Amino acid sequence: MTDHGEGGQNAYVLTLDSSELARYQFMAAVAKQDESAEWTAAGIVPGARVADVGCGPAALALALASVVGPTGKVDAVDRDPDARALAGQVVAAGKADNISITEGSADASGLPAASYDTVMMRHVLAHNGGREQAIVDHLATLVKPGGWVYLLDIDASALRIVGGPPAVTDILALNERYHCFHAALGNDLSVGLRLGSLLRTAGLVDVHHRGWYNVNEPPPGIRPPSWAAVPAMTAAGHAHSDDVGRWEKAFAEVDAATDRPTYFVPVFSARARRPVAG
Repeated sequence: MTDHGEGGQNAYVLTLDSSELARYQFMAAVAKQDESAEWTAAGIVPGARVADVGCGPAALALALASVVGPTGKVDAVDRDPDARALAGQVVAAGKADNISITEGSADASGLPAASYDTVMMRHVLAHNGGREQAIVDHLATLVKPGGWVYLLDIDASALRIVGGPPAVTDILALNERYHCFHAALGNDLSVGLRLGSLLRTAGLVDVHHRGWYNVNEPPPGIRPPSWAAVPAMTAAGHAHSDDVGRWEKAFAEVDAATDRPTYFVPVFSARARRPVAG
């Protein structure tokens, strides 16, 4: 579960810091609760061997490890050395000895072929415009016959924020700037709508593609991915110092407000199975 771009012109643009780790941990807790039935249907059960490709700081890998249990295994992969370093700290703090962390990219993970009950990728495809099919094709090679590829991503164009103080309008403006920034990189922040098609084209079968709104009220201090991208946006000329000051002030006002905004985040998952020969 990463929001993680993988190299080349699609390099990772979200700064990893304490607030970003808190967001990952918040998302992992929501995912484990809201997707439990989907995870089970995709083979994430006690004793399973699971790959988490594009793992970021391993918040989701910890959740997966708790499901597969001591007889299962989670192989977490990320290209970014800072992400892997933070992942190692998170795994050590979680005392999870059934997680390994290795270097690999989204379409060249370095993982053994045909070895996994389930391969999961979350919030990676939206950051790899133009490479989505190559990435899913690679994931399809990693699962055993009968094993599942599980994808999750978004449709950012349908994000809504309801309630909160007037400063929420500045946060919405930041999100719009973030969308423009990704469009300039060639990324598709609505790739969640295409997950089923990507799996079918990779030769997988029994495709289950669904979408829903994650409705949540993030606690004070949690920041959206658009905020984590501000340094990259500034370096690319998509944001300036006066913008950053305005957005900082807006988040501070929202953090202090008793009227908390509610985020309606459109999320899509899709799972599909590798055919069994014969």
